[in-house]
Amino acid sequence: MSQDAIPPAVRRVYGPEDLSTAASFAGGYINFGDWSGFDAAGTPTRADRVRSQQALYRRVLAEFPHPPASRLAEVGCGRGLGCALAVGELDFAAVTGVDIHPEQVARAREANAGALAASPDRLGYTIGAADRLPFADGALDGVYSVEAAQHFPELPGFAREAARVLRPGGRLVVTTFFTSGPAAAGPLRELLASFADGLDVPHPITGFATALEAAGFAAPAVRSIGPAVWPGFDRYLAGGAVPPGHWARNFLAAWREGLLDYYLVTAERPATA
Repeated sequence: MSQDAIPPAVRRVYGPEDLSTAASFAGGYINFGDWSGFDAAGTPTRADRVRSQQALYRRVLAEFPHPPASRLAEVGCGRGLGCALAVGELDFAAVTGVDIHPEQVARAREANAGALAASPDRLGYTIGAADRLPFADGALDGVYSVEAAQHFPELPGFAREAARVLRPGGRLVVTTFFTSGPAAAGPLRELLASFADGLDVPHPITGFATALEAAGFAAPAVRSIGPAVWPGFDRYLAGGAVPPGHWARNFLAAWREGLLDYYLVTAERPATA
C-alpha cells in the first residue's frame, strides 16, 4: 500500500505520533469506549478506561452469530488488540486485522506476538485500505470496524468492498461517530481539532446507510449508542487524561448539540441474489 494513499493527518497521528500511547487511549485499543455499567458518580481509572474499550469490542463482536465459527476481518485494526480479543476470548475461528498504515500493522504484530505464535492459523495482520481489501470475493463471514470509518476519505468504496469480500448472508458491523448531516461539518471543525486538520471526516450517518444499500446490503440497522459512550469518555478526560480546556472535551458538547453521535451499524449481504 503506497504511503501516498494515506491521508496526511492519518499518516502523522498513527505513525510518528502513535495515538495509542496517548493517555486518553490507555491500553492501546484507540476507541472512546462503551461505558455501560460503569459507576457514573466516580472518576474512571486507567483500568476502567481499558475495560471500556474492550467492552466496545465485545458489543461489536456480539453482533455476529454464535457459536463463532466465523472468519472475520477488522478494517482499521490499529494495534490489533481487538482482533486478539476476538480470537482469544471470544473464540472466533479466524480474524485478520487490516490497516492502511504500515507502522500500525508492525505494532499489531509486535503487540500480539504471543497470540500470533499460539494461533498462527487463526490470527493475522496485513496492510490494506478500506476501499481495497486484501481478500477474495466471498472469502469472509463477517467484516467489522471499530472507530476507524471516521478516517476513511469516502464510505461508498468501503461499503462496496465489504459487500464483495463477504459471502452471501455475511454481516458487516461498524461502530464510530457520524455527523447529523452536511450542515454539521463547519461547527465541528470549529469545536474539534481532529475535524479541522482532516484526521476525522464529517461523514453523515444517512450517507453511510445509503452507501450500504447502494452496495447491495439489506436495509442496515442504525442504532445510537451515544449515551453509553460520550458521558463516560468525558468523565475520564476530566480526570486528568487531557489538560483542562483541551479540545477533546468538546466531543461531549458536539453530541449534546446534535452535531454528531456514536452509532452501531449492522448490515447483511443478502443470502440470495
